[in-house]
Amino acid sequence: MKKIIFLYALILSLFTIACNQPNTSAVATETATGNVAPTIGQSGVSDDASAKNVLQVALGSKDHTTLVAAVQAAGLEDVLVNAGPLTVFAPTNAAFAALPAGTVEDLLKPENKAKLAKIIKFHASPGNYQGNLLKNGQRLFQASGHYVKVKKDGDKIAVHEANILGTVQASNGVVHVVDKVMLPPG
Repeated sequence: MKKIIFLYALILSLFTIACNQPNTSAVATETATGNVAPTIGQSGVSDDASAKNVLQVALGSKDHTTLVAAVQAAGLEDVLVNAGPLTVFAPTNAAFAALPAGTVEDLLKPENKAKLAKIIKFHASPGNYQGNLLKNGQRLFQASGHYVKVKKDGDKIAVHEANILGTVQASNGVVHVVDKVMLPPG
């Protein structure tokens, strides 16, 4: 009986100690307005030693700041750091600038979060699709639930009319830099 009481007291003590520890699963980040907000999920983990994941590749590119802002506004950061594999067709800042005036600013509004998320998901495929392995006429399933068609002519590769300009390997997939923002049907 004494052993049971001792075990019960030990478990209760460990539970109490664990519950009183500070929460380290949330990382504080500063928002654009200067407020400090918790970032929850894998995207809040800092790891400078490992190969960069898809999100870190985008964050490190001066040519993808608009894409990063869109991913953050859509709340999809954690999706891009998951184990994958994931293929992302990443439009450049110039691709976003080619959209009609005011389009990006409108999409970044909180009330358009669902529409923006659908557009961002239309740029991501579950799977690892290396450019040299893509075939003309191939259809890729996108995270939005749609398919995009690959056009290959020699070394030139386009996906849904967006030309692949370059490719960066990531720890959880591949990032294809594209020259156009791909808009999902409907």
